Amino acid sequence: MDTSPGPSVRSAADLLAVLAAALLVLVAVLVGRHLQDTYRVLFVHWPPLFADWDPHVGPGTPAAVLVAGAVAAYGPNLAVRLPWRGLLGAAWGACLAWTWSLALVDGWQRGVAGRLTSPNEYLTVVSRFHDIPATLRDFTHHIVSGTPAPWPAHIAGHPPAATLTFVLLDRVGLGGGGWAGAWCITVGSTACVAVLVAVRALADERLARRAAPFLVMAPAAVWVGASADGYFAAVAAWTVALLALAVTGRSVAWAAGAGLLYGLTCYLSYGLTLFALIGAAVLVLGRRRVRARPVVLALLAAGAAVVPLVFTLAGFDWWQGYRLLVTRYYQGVGGTRPYGYWVWANLACTVVITGPATAAGLRRSGAVLVHRRTAPVAQRRLAFLVGAALLALLLADLSGMSKAETERIWLPFAMWLLPACAFLPRPRAWLAAQALLGLLLNHLLFTGW
Repeated sequence: MDTSPGPSVRSAADLLAVLAAALLVLVAVLVGRHLQDTYRVLFVHWPPLFADWDPHVGPGTPAAVLVAGAVAAYGPNLAVRLPWRGLLGAAWGACLAWTWSLALVDGWQRGVAGRLTSPNEYLTVVSRFHDIPATLRDFTHHIVSGTPAPWPAHIAGHPPAATLTFVLLDRVGLGGGGWAGAWCITVGSTACVAVLVAVRALADERLARRAAPFLVMAPAAVWVGASADGYFAAVAAWTVALLALAVTGRSVAWAAGAGLLYGLTCYLSYGLTLFALIGAAVLVLGRRRVRARPVVLALLAAGAAVVPLVFTLAGFDWWQGYRLLVTRYYQGVGGTRPYGYWVWANLACTVVITGPATAAGLRRSGAVLVHRRTAPVAQRRLAFLVGAALLALLLADLSGMSKAETERIWLPFAMWLLPACAFLPRPRAWLAAQALLGLLLNHLLFTGW
């Protein structure tokens, strides 16, 4: 006899999950406002987000509203009917349209071209990389505050592959904030395609198709356009996607590509080493479907060694860089921001970038894991993958190295929570809620970084 809860009970539980998530955000706002106004220890103007209250409209507003309405109204049907490759192309195109239109709500200069040219951003140091090998050898000498010519915050806070990306763009004639912003939006928007590829390979195509509109209509697009973390999210997402293809029998050669991208991911952001947990989940899900497991592991390891080897031979010590970053972090606002607030307020930021639909989807994903013996296999596999991403995010939270600004920093992890929305019924209503949140965020706040 089926003892699982009925549809009305599950829907009520979904709404309770959304209300709990909304309450978390509300408490983070109220407590954060009190702490900032009274003690000035949060260093954000609109806690828990690094943002300013700034109601406005802009040139991207009509397009953003149009894209939101179109995806909410037609996205679920198109996701079912389009050929698979057509769906991937349509998802990327729609994600590009959504992200660009949101960025342009703030105008070209403020929303795109000026994002990566502010004093703490990557483009401010491009000229210091005129001799790339020498700069890499000298990179760790400028991480800690008080050293000669210390790096600005973002450069000091990341391994040099992050900055080097924009240096190389400049070298090929794509210099300046406009090209840098376009790069982050264009590459960052491919993350939705990578997640779809992985979900299809590891779970099934039906769940991937159901997740597609939610990956497009993520409130996280507010920060993908245009921050370098959107670009990091795409590199990390394709790492997982290629590994998923390798372990599900498409071709073991994809494992080398996954390893190569994982190595790059670790040299874009120290914290994204935690993607090893998501990679491990992929290996677990593929353990019964790959025939050449030792070959996959060997190619994965070989690929993962390439980027670290190149940077090490060039003179950059990743471990030394990370140790010095910890010192730099506690020299600045990271040493003042209270862990006791941010350890839970960071999760409120995650609610904001993933939206109410993801809160309900995570509840359903948890229910699948609890009732895994009776749940369909594909649902169990998707829930396991989402659970691994959530675990990686929680470990990042507990580390204390991401106090505030996680609406941007945790974009790579957030992308893997969104597929939980595939479990939801009545997708149009949930998509409308996601779209409304994204529009409100971008029109009521001016987000930093």
